[in-house]
Amino acid sequence: MLDKTQSLETAATLVQDGMTIGIGGWGPRRKPMSLVREIIRQGRKDLTVVTYGGPDAGLLCAAGVVKRLIYGFVSLDAIPLEAHWRRAREAGRFEAVELDEGMLHWGLRAAAMRLPFLPTRVGLGTDVLKHFPGIRLIQSPYADQEWLVAMPAIRLDVALLHVSRADRLGNTHTLGSDPYFDDQFARAAERVVVQTEDLEDRLDESHSEDAHFNLFERSLVTSVCVVPGGAHPTTAPTQYGWDMAHLKDYSALAEEEQGFADYRQRFISDSERTYLDAVGGVDRIRALAQPIF
Repeated sequence: MLDKTQSLETAATLVQDGMTIGIGGWGPRRKPMSLVREIIRQGRKDLTVVTYGGPDAGLLCAAGVVKRLIYGFVSLDAIPLEAHWRRAREAGRFEAVELDEGMLHWGLRAAAMRLPFLPTRVGLGTDVLKHFPGIRLIQSPYADQEWLVAMPAIRLDVALLHVSRADRLGNTHTLGSDPYFDDQFARAAERVVVQTEDLEDRLDESHSEDAHFNLFERSLVTSVCVVPGGAHPTTAPTQYGWDMAHLKDYSALAEEEQGFADYRQRFISDSERTYLDAVGGVDRIRALAQPIF
């Protein structure tokens, strides 16, 4: 059997300078934060990052990793705008492509279907089309003759995802009531790296009743790295909630000139083990209460 497991450090090397990467999850929910931190440690640069953004976008932008950011929003929910992303955005440190959430979805879906574009009404009548004239309109060839947005495919070199369980073959289970768009990120990418809370030999044997949580084919998965607590400080639905105290402290540092440098030195620069120790360990993370909406 093909064993796709790798260390976090090795899996992160699939991301190289200048690539287009997609990051799954949604705002402060189920983000592959261990991989994000490792990309910063490895000194990547000039990345195009595609995301429904949360602290993944904030960290990467603050670290100077991002050349171009394609996103529907960047938020921590209870903190409406991600503070480090906002500071980088206002300083013009990266090229911003701000799309409607539905346009981003449709761009990923077009790439997943290996189509050049998909027609949609999303974006009509908005300034998105004014600011990004490369997104064009197309007229229906049928009797209605309706004008629609031709949302171009957003193709990814690598997708980074956080999952609840995985096996060595690349099967995954993503627990929780909302899959977000992780399946589309996986199918839009040439390679897929998943970080998992738990690793098993064969999910079809140990958790056959949960097969519906397998969102995408194992054939798409290139690498599996085991990182318990790896979504912190975001949520891992059914397993732990977000660390709002950490997110508030992190956000406050954006107001200080050396704030991100201090955060990076304390939490990112050394290793993921050092990070987990600094935030109280895996047991503390897994005790974080799930947010209720």
